[in-house]
Amino acid sequence: MTIRANCKINLGLFVTRKREDGYHELQSVMLPVAGLYDVVEVVPAEGEGVAFEGSGIVVDCPPEKNLCVRAARLMQERFGVGGIGIKLDKRVPFGAGLGGGSSDATAVVVAVNEIYNLGLDKPTLASLAAELGSDTPFFVYDTPQLCEGRGEVMTPIDVDLRGLWLVVAKPLNESVSTKEAYSGIIPKMPSESLTELLKRDKSEWQGSVVNDFEPHIFAAHPSIAALKQSMLDAGAVYAAMSGSGSAVFGLFETEPHLDLGDELFLHVEHIN
Repeated sequence: MTIRANCKINLGLFVTRKREDGYHELQSVMLPVAGLYDVVEVVPAEGEGVAFEGSGIVVDCPPEKNLCVRAARLMQERFGVGGIGIKLDKRVPFGAGLGGGSSDATAVVVAVNEIYNLGLDKPTLASLAAELGSDTPFFVYDTPQLCEGRGEVMTPIDVDLRGLWLVVAKPLNESVSTKEAYSGIIPKMPSESLTELLKRDKSEWQGSVVNDFEPHIFAAHPSIAALKQSMLDAGAVYAAMSGSGSAVFGLFETEPHLDLGDELFLHVEHIN
């Protein structure tokens, strides 16, 4: 079974408090990016192990930390399924706040459910995916969701971006770890909820629909801040860092013509 494991962007990201278990409570709207995806192929395999093969963007990661392998082993342990073979064609940059690794892991969970005829429904799949990461359950539904808690508490939300152009870009030499992102955060409650802010006209989002990670990440990584400003200078109606960074996205009302430099990952798509 082959799945296009698309990534996501975050419209706003408020970190509201640190919990006693060490995690942070947040509020964010996650949106799927249809045209930017990894290709995950999952097949039954002989024996009881997990065979993994990667291509495309190289991610130097030991097997015990590889999210695809962890997802496969989770399904084996929980449901007693047999061997699993995984081929990953990696196209979504990592360390970018786009959820590429989480999407890949969720694709494995979904694919194993199908190829071994487990008959699990979406809430069960989402619960399993949540054991692998905070944003993994989002990719089971892969529709606009208001994400709260650690990111795993989701409520469908209507955010219509159809007709806009989406640009996703990342400096090639910049990555931001989750540890770095949260180490500089100061949790605070927003004066207005994200759902209310997103009801405003899109021309009013800039400056109010904010990402709380931006101030300290931009201070440590000026090239990410410059990339966001370049999108705004090029006419973006809204631009922000996605998740914990280092990718930045911009929404444009007309097809953008950008000169953002050469040392850059760049994806452009028209939202249908």
